[in-house]
Amino acid sequence: MADISTDEIAGNSSYYQEFLAERDEVLRHKWIKSEEAGRDIGFEAALVDWSTHYREKWKKEYQAKPRR
Repeated sequence: MADISTDEIAGNSSYYQEFLAERDEVLRHKWIKSEEAGRDIGFEAALVDWSTHYREKWKKEYQAKPRR
């Protein structure tokens, strides 16, 4: 029986894929807000702001997309 690495299992997980997509959105939001502020606002501030204002709509749209 072949050994399956944790990376292979996590890479195939739909929850992990959603986590990665959400993290990318937060990082994109961090970049935009940091540009607007003229300084790095930090990941936590971006996460709180994005979660408060955009996460619910993003999650509905993400979950509605067909997956391979």
